[in-house]
Amino acid sequence: MTPRGIVRFVLACAVPLAIGGCGSEDTSATPARVADLSVALDFTPNAVHAPLFMAADRGADTRRGLRLRIRQPGEGPDALKLLAAGRIDVGIVDIHDLGLARERGVDVVGIGALVQRPLAALVGQPGLRRPRDLEDKTVGVSGLPSDPAFLRAIVEADGGRYAKIRQVTIGFTAVSALLSGKVDAVPVFWNAEGVALRERGRAVSEFRVERFGAPAYPEVVFMARRETVREQPGRLRAFLAAVADGVGATRADPGRAARLIADAAGAGEAKLVRAQLDATLPLFSPPVRLDRRVLEDWAAFDARIGLLEARPDVGAAFAFDLAP
Repeated sequence: MTPRGIVRFVLACAVPLAIGGCGSEDTSATPARVADLSVALDFTPNAVHAPLFMAADRGADTRRGLRLRIRQPGEGPDALKLLAAGRIDVGIVDIHDLGLARERGVDVVGIGALVQRPLAALVGQPGLRRPRDLEDKTVGVSGLPSDPAFLRAIVEADGGRYAKIRQVTIGFTAVSALLSGKVDAVPVFWNAEGVALRERGRAVSEFRVERFGAPAYPEVVFMARRETVREQPGRLRAFLAAVADGVGATRADPGRAARLIADAAGAGEAKLVRAQLDATLPLFSPPVRLDRRVLEDWAAFDARIGLLEARPDVGAAFAFDLAP
């Protein structure tokens, strides 16, 4: 579902945003030379991105000789295209999209995890008691290949018959389609749309993929070109260390983190952002680490559900020696 990214019912429309370290902490240890490091978000700023914004806000980047330049998605190329073209240093991507990109021959490498657990879920009308209740009902899908794959995985893990579910393409209107009663369920990210529905006072059923057969893989990861991993490992280590500090800062002051995200997104929904951040905070631990055993389980899972044509080579797809 990435897809995807995290708030699919809020369309990205912002121009690139540059944020540098400007917090109130003592920056006397800032290196004499500070070099820009550009990082492209996968979606409009949301709770998942809080550690990046807090790292910049508190000067965790400049203390390591970096100045984070955070690029929001717009009408131009996405993070994968920008990265492949060498126009950014680091991109944020859903782990499934990383696997798909590598299958297409794009030699990008996962260097760290931002969110350490799966976010994919089905949310449905409150009368649904379990995934297999979706037989003979209608599910709205976005058109992304991940939606049918996760729908099938969740329903079949509950003993349901995937072939008996009607699917209609609704684009990125999952919340409105569900609220209007046009569909019985939709694939979403439970920490984004799921939280948003509850904040609106809507009762829904929720079936998280992690509870129906999926391993505990990291949903959102950082990626870089292999050339960058090979030639600039020190910069990438400094970046990941700054993000890890940003995780700590987010935990210490989630109110500040939520305000930064709401301001950057221009959404004006600070209460919703805070609720989504509260749901996401536990998922940042352990900060930025990659676990090879977990990733091997992810590789097998994505191949099994048909999202990837073959099981990816985890050793080639990820760099395990960069996280602090």
